[in-house]
Amino acid sequence: MKTRILNFVLLCSAFLWSACSDNQNAATVSPTDDSSQFVTLTDAVPDAILEIRYFGTYNFVGTRVDGYEEPTALLTKQAAEALKKVSDDVMKQGYRLKIYDAYRPQKGVDHFVRWAQNVSDTLMKPYFYPDLDKSVLFEQEYIYEKSGHTRGSTVDLTLFDMTTEKELDMGGTFDWFGPESHPDFCGNPETGEYTGDNSKSPTGRRITPQQFANRMILRKAMLAGGFNPLDSEWWHFTLKNEPFPDTYFTFPVKQL
Repeated sequence: MKTRILNFVLLCSAFLWSACSDNQNAATVSPTDDSSQFVTLTDAVPDAILEIRYFGTYNFVGTRVDGYEEPTALLTKQAAEALKKVSDDVMKQGYRLKIYDAYRPQKGVDHFVRWAQNVSDTLMKPYFYPDLDKSVLFEQEYIYEKSGHTRGSTVDLTLFDMTTEKELDMGGTFDWFGPESHPDFCGNPETGEYTGDNSKSPTGRRITPQQFANRMILRKAMLAGGFNPLDSEWWHFTLKNEPFPDTYFTFPVKQL
C-alpha cells in the first residue's frame, strides 16, 4: 500500500500515484487493455494462497473495488516466473506465499481516488487508518492517481506458516496507513537488526523483535528472487526488471 483533497492545480500539474506505487514520468504513460503478456498467478505459482482483499469488503475502502471481477491474481509472465522461484525458496523454509494483490487495473486505482476524496466515508478507519484524519491521505501520499501495480509486475504479499497453519505475524495488517508499515519501523532492514525504535509511530505503537524478523524473512526472499522493496510498505515488491515500466493496463482482474 501511499495515500488534502486534490485541487485543480494538483490535477493539472502532475500525476499522483496510488497506494503501492513508484514514481514515473506521466508523459511516458501508455494505457492498454492487452492482457496477452499476463498469466494467472496460481498457474505459475501453484503453491501460492490467494486472499484478494479488493475483491471482498475487508479492505480500506470497505467494498469490492472496481475492476476486480474474480478473486484471482494476475502478473506479467516475467514477474510470475520470478515469484515462482521465491515460492520455492520459502517452501523450503516451511512457508507459503499468501497474495493480497498483484496486477491492479486503472479502474481500481480510480476507485481509490474517488473514495479518498469522499472524506465523510470513514467506515474502515478503525481497521486501516485509526491514527489519521482521512483528509490527509493525499497530502501524506497514501493515495495517488497512478499505481505501480497497474504495470503488472508488483505484488502485495505475506508468508503463511505451514506448521502453525496461520499467517506469519508481521506486527501489522496489510494496507495499514502509517509508519508502522515501513520496513525500517523498529529496525534496520539493510542489516536485519531490530532496534525497537518506534519514534515514528504517532501513538507509540511498536512491533516485537520476532515480528520484525518475520518481515525480514519475506524481504530477504523477495530481494533474492529479483524484486525491489518499497520503503513505506513491508508487503509490497516490484520486479527489478519489470517488462512494462511505462505501460498502464486497463483490463479487469479475472481468470485468463
